[in-house]
Amino acid sequence: MTTFFRDIAPIAYEGPSSSNPLAFRHYNPNEMVLGKRLEDHLRFAIAYWHSFAWEGGDPFGGQTLVRPWHPQNRMETAKLKADAAFEMFDVLGQPYFCWHDADVRPEGDSFAESLRNFEEIIEYFEEKMASRKVRLLWGTANMFSHRRWMSGASTNPDPDVFAYSAATVKTCMDATHRLNGENYVLWGGREGYETLLNTDMGRELDHMGRFLNMVVDYKHKIGFKGTILVEPKPQEPSKHQYDFDAATCFGFLQKYGLENEVKLNLEQGHAILAGHSFEHEIATAAALGVFGSIDMNRNDYQSGWDTDQFPNNVPEVALSYYHILKAGGLGTGGTNFDAKLRRQSLDAEDLIAAHVGGMDICARGLKAAAAMLEDGGLEAELQARYAAWETTEAKSMLASDFDTIFADVISGKINPQPKSGRQEVLENYVNRFV
Repeated sequence: MTTFFRDIAPIAYEGPSSSNPLAFRHYNPNEMVLGKRLEDHLRFAIAYWHSFAWEGGDPFGGQTLVRPWHPQNRMETAKLKADAAFEMFDVLGQPYFCWHDADVRPEGDSFAESLRNFEEIIEYFEEKMASRKVRLLWGTANMFSHRRWMSGASTNPDPDVFAYSAATVKTCMDATHRLNGENYVLWGGREGYETLLNTDMGRELDHMGRFLNMVVDYKHKIGFKGTILVEPKPQEPSKHQYDFDAATCFGFLQKYGLENEVKLNLEQGHAILAGHSFEHEIATAAALGVFGSIDMNRNDYQSGWDTDQFPNNVPEVALSYYHILKAGGLGTGGTNFDAKLRRQSLDAEDLIAAHVGGMDICARGLKAAAAMLEDGGLEAELQARYAAWETTEAKSMLASDFDTIFADVISGKINPQPKSGRQEVLENYVNRFV
């Protein structure tokens, strides 16, 4: 055990009037919303990498966060880090957590040594989870930090790196399965290019497609019942990443016959980097039938890069959850806080307060989204706007051809007049709830 969180009591719900910075004001896990507990709607998860493995560095400066488990290069400190993590889970009471392999175990001098370290810490997790409610939302492999991944993992020009990637993902899928994880995520952090001068894009895409098919085959071989998720991101660290956004990923999945096997884990910050809103990415994935899970965070809109800050914008969050609820909810997915402290936020209390605030923002957003759905105002406007498509004439037109349609238009029978989209009215409507 550690003393890192020793002065922080388990977080309780105290209601909107509370001024306690370490209390929930809006997130009451047992509150019923649309017939389901709020905890079951939101399915919160803590990201092991940002909360425990990140040391506070940025492109212009090194470590600022000094923790009892630093340096993170020995099994003793890996277990101390796990002790602190599970103590934090006890404080926050969220139902899930997530990890990369490199977050939880020290790197060995060989693959075999790294695997021994990994298996030892997974056994340690298993022991801790046995006496707690916290579960694994998903596991994943870090195939972007070490120098071996500098030219990609499954897309690497060196077949030996492809092989190393396959072995790495196999071990992470095995560990996820062992811990009864509900999903397995692949984020291709280096699956892209820095320059087309040295890139055979067609070959790299084919290799990535083959790799993902291997992942799906192995899922079925070991009997893993969870969902395979791919996480889109347009850039950073690569100049251009192949998993650019939800639509790009869907096209990739279709080309390699995976659209019925793989869904998407969408991140707010990545949506912004792609030039989209988070609600756009969620609505796109839902419309294409591949929505799976979310990483909740935000970017600093003045910085122009992926700052991974905790969410604090209720209207943005509400509209995101509106589309999630319309799509039937998170399913096996969850709300993972892929978010980190600012590098000058040094204390254990900062880490707890960041998650408390994020969970409250998400609770406010989801409750606002649920209220809009129950009220039905947006859905009524949609039905009214597209009502003409429900007529016999419109359905007949869709089943006809250009010559038939041309005849109707040239005869003067069809002469469309524009109608207001009522955007400002709808924006005012949303503001009533948020």
